[in-house]
Amino acid sequence: MEGVGRPPGDEAGGRCAYQGAPGAFSHEACLDLRPWDEAVAYDSFEAAIAALQSGEAGCALIPVENTSIGRIEPAASLVEAAGLNVVSEVWRPIRLALMGPPGSRLGEVRTAESHPAALGQCTGTLAGLGIQPVEAFDTAGAARAVAEAGDPTRAAVAPVRAAEVYELSILRNDIQDSEDNRTRFVLLSPQAG
Repeated sequence: MEGVGRPPGDEAGGRCAYQGAPGAFSHEACLDLRPWDEAVAYDSFEAAIAALQSGEAGCALIPVENTSIGRIEPAASLVEAAGLNVVSEVWRPIRLALMGPPGSRLGEVRTAESHPAALGQCTGTLAGLGIQPVEAFDTAGAARAVAEAGDPTRAAVAPVRAAEVYELSILRNDIQDSEDNRTRFVLLSPQAG
C-alpha cells in the first residue's frame, strides 16, 4: 500500500489508532496510509475504536477481512456495530515470518505465538513443521513476548518488521499457507469521508 496525500481539512499531527504493538501489520498499514499522523497502539480492537469515539484519536485503522481466513473477528463485527464511517479501505499483502530469539534454530521450536488471525493463515505450515500454535493478543506483541522470554523453544509469527523492532532472528520467511494472502483494512472516522 502506498501512502496517500492528506485530504483537505485533515490537520497534521493527528492520531491514528490501531490494535496491536509497534511492528504489527496494522501499525505498518497506519504508517503507510497516514504518514502524517502519530500511529497509536491499543491492546484491543475495542480500545482502538473507543479511542476514536472519544476523540482521543482522529481515525482508526482496523483489519476486517483476509483472503485466507475470511472475516477477522471480533474486528469486523465491532466495526459494523460502532456506527463510524469507513472513509477508506486498502488491501495489503500479508507475509508472515517465523521468528525466535537470537541463536535459536528452527528444529528447536515447539510453539509459535501470534494473533489468532495470523495463526489461521499459516496452520498448514506450522503443522508441517510440528509446531504448536499459541494464541496471543497481537502479532508484534507475540514477538515482544518471545524476545523477552529468550526461550529457543518459543517462536512468534509476525511481520518481518517485528523481528527488527524486538531483535529476533527470522527462522523462516513466508510461512503463510497461501501465496495470495491479503488483508483488507478499513480507515474509520467519526465524520463522513
